[in-house]
Amino acid sequence: MEQRENAIGRQFQKCRQSGGKALITYISAGDPDLNTTKELVLSMEKNGADMIELGIPYSDPVADGPVIQRASLRALHNGITIEAVFGLTASLRQSTGIPLILMVYYNSILQYGEPHFLDQCRRTGVDGLIIPDLPLEESEELRLAAERCGVDVIMLVAPTTPPERIARIASASRGFLYCVSVTGVTGTQDKLDSGLAGFLGLVRSQTELPLAVGFGISTPEQAGQASQLADGVIVGSAVIKAVERHLGKLDLPDRVGEFVGSLKANMASRM
Repeated sequence: MEQRENAIGRQFQKCRQSGGKALITYISAGDPDLNTTKELVLSMEKNGADMIELGIPYSDPVADGPVIQRASLRALHNGITIEAVFGLTASLRQSTGIPLILMVYYNSILQYGEPHFLDQCRRTGVDGLIIPDLPLEESEELRLAAERCGVDVIMLVAPTTPPERIARIASASRGFLYCVSVTGVTGTQDKLDSGLAGFLGLVRSQTELPLAVGFGISTPEQAGQASQLADGVIVGSAVIKAVERHLGKLDLPDRVGEFVGSLKANMASRM
């Protein structure tokens, strides 16, 4: 399968043209199993998700809080491998054109083999990569190779990132810039950080890339608030909590889809 060029950028443009913002939802590939993961992706798309972030399970996910760690462990206990994740993305490409982004730790890419990993991304229809433990200074070779494969490497900035470094990271990023809303690991929060507007304003002054904000967005209300400040909203731990609430139930994909629909509806209602 040949890679679809600029699918992420086109999706942001489509959202802008419709007067909305992009909802990006995260789940761990293989949690609770690969077939259910596929059903979850299709249900989330049906209920308003604009892009899907699939986490490749990893035994030491340093950027992730306890909720995503539990999901990753469930997938690993099911024997999920990188090869199985690529099988999933190839299968999804038979059913949907929604942009697919892999969240993967660099050691997983290194162990698999960087050229082979990127080629598999191209072949199976992966549109983007988020590699939270790959520093800007060590990323150039991978970024250039990914670009040749038509894969966007999405970089992260945080409230603690100095303005000069934000500019350099933004220049290196493709697809969008991932703006971490809080310091620390992923997880649900009671409220959005009071400094988020100022942080995103600073980032906006450094780049024309779409800005998507993630880490800690837990509720439809918070998704609505964040959508006023950024081009996209990323929700992960709260989606996985919805998965956990319905584990073992036949209607799990439908129930998770309903939660995703409530996120998107509240974002739309604030436009």
